[in-house]
Amino acid sequence: MTQIWLYTFGSLFVVSLLSFVGALTLALGSERLKKTLLYLVSFSAGALLGDVFLHLFPEMQASGFGAREGFYILAGIFAFFVFEKYIHWHHSHMEHQEEIHAVVYLTIAGDALHNFIDGLVIAGSFLVSLPLGIATALAVIFHEIPHELGNFAVLVHGGWTAKKALFYNFLSSFAAFFGGLVVLLFSRELSSAPSVLLSVGASNFIYVALSDLIPELNKEEDKQKSFFLLVTFVLGIAMMALLLLHE
Repeated sequence: MTQIWLYTFGSLFVVSLLSFVGALTLALGSERLKKTLLYLVSFSAGALLGDVFLHLFPEMQASGFGAREGFYILAGIFAFFVFEKYIHWHHSHMEHQEEIHAVVYLTIAGDALHNFIDGLVIAGSFLVSLPLGIATALAVIFHEIPHELGNFAVLVHGGWTAKKALFYNFLSSFAAFFGGLVVLLFSRELSSAPSVLLSVGASNFIYVALSDLIPELNKEEDKQKSFFLLVTFVLGIAMMALLLLHE
């Protein structure tokens, strides 16, 4: 159990450090970074779906994948859909009232919840097995890079200084530690926890990849860039496939 704690919190520490990735926009410049960001999005979409179909689903099947797990996944996708609609509604409502700065608080709150769920899923995956935990942690890490860059842009656009945006982004990342702690402390009392958590992770990854990431890739109309986006997408899946060799 000690090993699981170390791997879980080591992974969450790396994830929390990614909250500072927004500083890249200051070092590289927004235009230069914009050219590579879409490829990061493509790679992370492939990694998320690769983790779901090559790691999470097979693990759930091994322990018995039935209608209950299917319901958990559908409920998770629906919950993330409702939450994102709530975010978008408030965002557009605030812009309409010329209170764009208020969006930063909603962004931080949403990011904290997102990080909390990441903590739940990473800890739940390590409870099942170390290889599954590592694969899931990597999928989260690669997704967090474009996610945190986007958050940073929203916070700065909303009126915060770069220093303040980085600080609160880092602060919200600690929610992941709380999520991991909840799972590890109460795992013995909740016998069905791993099954539920893997379902939550699968629904989260599927929703993020299909609703948020891939639609961004479809906006690219240049044939050459689209081809390389497909390549990076496949590379994301391939990375998850290579991890199967260590299981």
